[in-house]
Amino acid sequence: MATARHFHAQGWNVIATMRSPRSGPLLESDRLRLIQLDVTDPDSIDAAVAAAGPIDALVNNAGIGLVGVFEATSMDRTRELFDTNTFGVMAMTRAVIPQMRARRSGVVVSVTSSVTLAAMPLAAVYTASKAAIEGFSGSLALELGHFDVRVKLVEPGYGPTTRFTANGQERMDGMFPPAYQEFSEPVLTEFAQPAAVTYETDVADAVYRAANDTTDRLRFPAGDDAVALAGEV
Repeated sequence: MATARHFHAQGWNVIATMRSPRSGPLLESDRLRLIQLDVTDPDSIDAAVAAAGPIDALVNNAGIGLVGVFEATSMDRTRELFDTNTFGVMAMTRAVIPQMRARRSGVVVSVTSSVTLAAMPLAAVYTASKAAIEGFSGSLALELGHFDVRVKLVEPGYGPTTRFTANGQERMDGMFPPAYQEFSEPVLTEFAQPAAVTYETDVADAVYRAANDTTDRLRFPAGDDAVALAGEV
């Protein structure tokens, strides 16, 4: 939401998407439209891309969070994360490439996570789903660069104040078995009292900078914690 508002404030025409659009989160205007999109549904993707019209910048921001012990993570839960965090990004990107390639212009910005910058405990599946997009984007940047289409990554740090964190709570039930209590409790305590956090505006700013960057730079950490992990302090 912050990203949509930031681009709109800079004069862009914005197509904001939600799985279940509702009034209130965004004030629509002549330069901001809200449409339905489920990145795990091919028909929804086709309909959204058709409704949007020409796309100059695609921001892949749909994501599912998960913290928990890998041994306690079912394969169904693992596939759920990859369906959105990995395959959803790939599907949306593939849907817009033809028009960008034909125009020889455009940019794809995918939002991953600071978990790709350093190994973190209790985040094995989530890290894997995001790290896949890092590798995907690096290769794709070379592939699409031939057609003057840019590919960028934004790597947000830990954002405990956002709905992203709250939305993942139910998914984490049963993810901390007793055998791991001694290990997991100190980690969860540290998560609850982070030394630095990332805010929505940090991510919005990084996405905007990435979308407008015309250099070969691929990665844009967002938030003080992510910037520190990336070694940019």
